[in-house]
Amino acid sequence: MSVITQQKEGYVLTLHIQPNAKKTEIIGVHGDALKVRLQAPPVDGKANDALCAFFAEIFAVRRQSVVLLSGETSRQKRILIKNATTLPTLIIKNCKEFIGDSGGANRG
Repeated sequence: MSVITQQKEGYVLTLHIQPNAKKTEIIGVHGDALKVRLQAPPVDGKANDALCAFFAEIFAVRRQSVVLLSGETSRQKRILIKNATTLPTLIIKNCKEFIGDSGGANRG
């Protein structure tokens, strides 16, 4: 499994989540996942909602375009970013060694 894969619908990101952080931010790669600190607590889906809103902002897509594929109650999650045509600079900066030509990720 890779950190980022490009599919027909958009990008799928594999994430490792740390809830209850001081601030919401991407901090790098953890194993085969992008590590994200979330300020939201892991209660009543608040962390999942905050995660989707955070990535919607980063990818400049509507919140409904970010779909949680797996890991609803886990720190390990996979999300789909629909309608994303390029990878944002913030994602590229944190994952550059994991973005290869075979993944089809557009660096532009």
